[in-house]
Amino acid sequence: MTKAIPEKIQRILSIDIMRGLTLFLMLFVNDLYERGVPRWLLHTEGEVDGMGLADWVFPGFLFMVGMSIPYAITSRKKKGDSDLYIFSHIIIRTLSLLLIGVLMLNSGRLNSALTGMDNNLWAILLYVSIFLIWNNYPEKESRKYWFSGLRILGFIGLIVLVAIFKSGKPEHPSWLKIEWWGILGLIGWGYLVAALGCLFLKSKLLPIAALWIFFIGLNVLSQLGMLGWLDFLNPVFGVIIDGNVPSIVLAGLTVGLLLGQKEMSSKRIALIIACLGVICLGLGFFLRNWFILSKIFGTPSWAMVCNGISMLIYALLFFLVDIKGKSSWGWMFGAAGKNSLTTYLAPDVIYFMSWGMGLHIFIYKQDANQLLAVVGSLVWALAMIVFSILLSKINIRLKL
Repeated sequence: MTKAIPEKIQRILSIDIMRGLTLFLMLFVNDLYERGVPRWLLHTEGEVDGMGLADWVFPGFLFMVGMSIPYAITSRKKKGDSDLYIFSHIIIRTLSLLLIGVLMLNSGRLNSALTGMDNNLWAILLYVSIFLIWNNYPEKESRKYWFSGLRILGFIGLIVLVAIFKSGKPEHPSWLKIEWWGILGLIGWGYLVAALGCLFLKSKLLPIAALWIFFIGLNVLSQLGMLGWLDFLNPVFGVIIDGNVPSIVLAGLTVGLLLGQKEMSSKRIALIIACLGVICLGLGFFLRNWFILSKIFGTPSWAMVCNGISMLIYALLFFLVDIKGKSSWGWMFGAAGKNSLTTYLAPDVIYFMSWGMGLHIFIYKQDANQLLAVVGSLVWALAMIVFSILLSKINIRLKL
């Protein structure tokens, strides 16, 4: 019998590889030239009942966020961290994600004239500050003051950038807005719910599964307009109350805990995950009778279909990589998956630098040549994966 993955193993290769694959696809779909590529690769409009590749990629990453949580908590406990310390780490990490998400979201709203700085330069300095603050510096005693100085410099830079930020028009200037929190902000809220659930429920599978079902129900009630009495909380806690993002992360957490069931063989676990994926797909299409498939509106049908796809893909990867030992093909994605935040953010610096300097390097983005536009974005995404790996070689690795 093939034994289940031992609890003492903190990294399961298929988790890193799938996280890296979803990051690769995120970079790919984010770079696509919308007017020059097939519609099935792009986001579907909010009112349309359907999905494109881009509509699965983000929930696929949310799913992987959930899968990683039990291993991160177990690792901290084995280092001797108390529950209170882990709780504080979860809160700080969430606040960091929310802050970065909101700042990234607002970079597109900046009014250069009111701010007194070019919007591309402001964005570049924002990313530099983020990397200075949250970089995982080497533990070298001889350089600890140097690294502390860099982190302080990053904080000062961030404070200055926030202080000078202006948006809107001269007659109606405005400052930072939360709006929908940005991609990293959504990840932060989903992570908060799942991580606290995992901590307080002691990583027990059945209670976590019940919590997942609760948030599916919350998403349904929200879509039916039955949570209006909680509207006063929406400006801050709307992502949690809506239930959609937390339900996706909790789906990943449930599967992550399934991997730790020592009484089951790895092959049986893979089969259970695949069956659960089929059930989620079926439930998603069943819910489609009342809720359209819509990423924009965060419908429960869309969430369940995405969870089903993620589970089926992961079951295949788990079987191939961890059971059969066929992992060499995915080393690049695995490396990117271990350095996910850097992989996601670093390409933006190149975007803003090229726009700010007027460099026309994205020559593959053409209306008349779909193949060139698609292949160009694939090459770009692969190059950014390599870029993040090279950054890790020189100790540039974001860690919240």
